[in-house]
Amino acid sequence: MHVPVLLREVLEALSPKSGGIYFDGTLGGGGYAEAILEASNPDGRLVGVDLDREAVARSAKRLERFGERFTPVHSGFHHARTILAELGIAALDGAVLDLGLSSYQLEDAERGFSFQGTGPLDMRFDTTAGQSALEYLRKISVKQLEEILATYGEERYSKKLARSLIVARDRGELVTTQDLARTVSRTLGGRREKIHPATRTFQALRIAVNAELENLETALEQIPLLLNKGGRFCVVSYHSLEHRAVKHSFQRKKPDVQNWRILTPKPIKPSAEESRLNRRSRSAQMRVIEALSDMTAELG
Repeated sequence: MHVPVLLREVLEALSPKSGGIYFDGTLGGGGYAEAILEASNPDGRLVGVDLDREAVARSAKRLERFGERFTPVHSGFHHARTILAELGIAALDGAVLDLGLSSYQLEDAERGFSFQGTGPLDMRFDTTAGQSALEYLRKISVKQLEEILATYGEERYSKKLARSLIVARDRGELVTTQDLARTVSRTLGGRREKIHPATRTFQALRIAVNAELENLETALEQIPLLLNKGGRFCVVSYHSLEHRAVKHSFQRKKPDVQNWRILTPKPIKPSAEESRLNRRSRSAQMRVIEALSDMTAELG
């Protein structure tokens, strides 16, 4: 069962109200969406978006009791402006993004996100589009892979690892998640760390395959401009690349004191109790920005 991270804090930040219109750009298991819809009774509305078609179908079933108040959409949060325009929605009273993987994605070996089981090297959020991690690896050069491992995985041994992975690829030894994990572990040897040696490699490839940081940057620029006066945008991030992207995007708006207020001078982190009960919450940080004027006018 997927447990929403920082759920209480997200609800406090958004303060959903009846008649409000909300956007959940990472619908996942529907935990945030359900809580926002309940808090905005009787007639608050929420648009839930996810690149994972299975997540959209699962949440649509879970939230069907809300009827027309809930609109599920199979798409990416970086298309927020287009999605809302097609639905005839001019502005939002709140929006939230949770940038982490869902428990469903991690536990399904066929999705290829984890080395805990054996599955195909897929790693796509949207399995109906784009190329899988295996296809991506088949076309990439040593230099490109080195840059991806260094930039997206913050891997210190990116050069050595890239060469080893390309050799394994050319030998036909990179087909499954276990193949990838074994190759990384064999290459990096007896490193002693809190995380599995392949963790950074899996992260780097997943980010590259899904163009995660590019899509996040688009959303960070686009979604705030869809807010009504008093509307708030919450982003829950999990690793340093995401933390920096959100922090810097919000800080760029900070000097414009007439239009923006950053509600989290320091990011909000899970309580000790939540971290104990939900391990995946431990690295989470939430940042919140509020629109002090009707930002839709900025869209032209």
